[in-house]
Amino acid sequence: MNPEVNHYIAAFPSPVREKLEQIRVIIQAAAPEAEEVISYGMPAYKLHTVLVYFAGYKAHIGFYPTSSGIEAFQKEFLGYKSSKGAVQFPLDQPLPAELITRIVQFRIKDDIQRAEAKKKKKS
Repeated sequence: MNPEVNHYIAAFPSPVREKLEQIRVIIQAAAPEAEEVISYGMPAYKLHTVLVYFAGYKAHIGFYPTSSGIEAFQKEFLGYKSSKGAVQFPLDQPLPAELITRIVQFRIKDDIQRAEAKKKKKS
C-alpha cells in the first residue's frame, strides 16, 4: 500500500473514507499486479499505463477507468451519473463491486494489448 494513498484517504470524513477503502480493496483484488500510485492528485493503479483512478467527494466516489473503460461499460452506467471519462458512485448506495472488478479486468487486458502493439510497432 502506497503511503501517499493512505494519506489521501485519511483526509476524508468517515463515510467517504470507508467507501474509498472499499473501492481500493476491490481494485487491488482485481489487479493484484498493478502498482498503486498518486496521479493527477488521485489514487490510481497502473501496469504499463494507468488502469483506473478514483477520488473522494462529498456525496460520491469518482471512478475514472479512462475513456475505453467508460465506452465498454456505458450501458451499465445508466443508473449513475457519468461522462466520457468518469462515473460517480453515490455514497448512500453500495459500491457495485462486481462491475468495478469487470471494468478493472477489462482495463488490464486493454493496457496489455496496447503495450504489446506499441512494442511490435517499435520492432
